[in-house]
Amino acid sequence: MSRHIQITIDAHDPRALSTFWCAALGYVHPAPPGVELPEGADALAAWDEFLTRVGVPREEHNAKSAVEDPDGHGPRVFFQRVPEDKVVKNRVHLDVRAAPGLSGEERMAALEAECERLVALGATRVRRDEPAPPMSAGFLVLADPEGNEFCLD
Repeated sequence: MSRHIQITIDAHDPRALSTFWCAALGYVHPAPPGVELPEGADALAAWDEFLTRVGVPREEHNAKSAVEDPDGHGPRVFFQRVPEDKVVKNRVHLDVRAAPGLSGEERMAALEAECERLVALGATRVRRDEPAPPMSAGFLVLADPEGNEFCLD
């Protein structure tokens, strides 16, 4: 029997990082428990109202955040506030599949276009690995706004 997974990422600013990943992945912030959000409603504002109502101090409102695939296929990504900085390369990273089915220059052009979009959202470009058939179709390495490496492939 398979299991559902959640990916957890340590962060200094969980809400800001979750907002980046919402835009990067096409995910959404889920509604608070028992809250029905109308289409287009601000889920983070709803979380602030919910947390205030249940007595969570304002300084703890940004202790955690999460994003979910609106289609229910991809894993939930959870962000938790931690005091320490990231100091070494990730041992686990996300691969964002930005050019499925494409190859050669068409693939690399699609990855470059997605890289531009993500850099505009706050990512940093790290490097480009050229296609090396048959083992690699080529990919780009980026870092999210808090320095966590991920690949566009």
